[in-house]
Amino acid sequence: MHIEKNVCNSIIGTLLEIPRKNKDGIAARLDLLNMGFKTDLQLEYGERHSRLLGLKSHDCHTLMQQLLIVAIRFILENPTRYAITRLCFFFNAICAKTVDVSKLDKLEEDVVVTLCLLEKNFPPLFFDIMVHLVVHFVREVRLCGPVYFRWMYPFERYMKVLKGYVQNHTHPEGCIAERYIAEEAVELCTEHLSDVSTVGVPSSLKI
Repeated sequence: MHIEKNVCNSIIGTLLEIPRKNKDGIAARLDLLNMGFKTDLQLEYGERHSRLLGLKSHDCHTLMQQLLIVAIRFILENPTRYAITRLCFFFNAICAKTVDVSKLDKLEEDVVVTLCLLEKNFPPLFFDIMVHLVVHFVREVRLCGPVYFRWMYPFERYMKVLKGYVQNHTHPEGCIAERYIAEEAVELCTEHLSDVSTVGVPSSLKI
């Protein structure tokens, strides 16, 4: 889950030239020129792109699997667009609710080819440990089953609910505990009173 987020941030940061997230900075271009690799990628000076900040894990999950493929259709050149699209399709396949075991070998071969295509179109700085870990996703599915059994999206959403309980930042744990106990008590009373018959109210007036 967080590997997908980091890979998404690397791609978006590089495409939009987001500061501190861009894997294609000035130093990376100069290193390529000094080493004699990809000499056609010389520095071009111009205005920076827009920023994209505050993305959570599930935002990157949706962006990577649904929106990014559409967003780059008429923007990037064919080789770069093809490599990113293959990576998005891989994440779609690996996060599916059902996984065909007979297709895992082909999926593993495809992701290796996809990373090789990315190496042709992205600078070496792009390929950190998070991008490398994508290769091991298929092996993890073989050993542990579908990915959605292990991701943390429901727990992260509930943590956001708990953070909303905090009114006094000096004692956040006490605020969370007090609000949680109050909600549990209300739910218990609601379940208990649902089977209780009222006294003195005609049945025709009951809601």
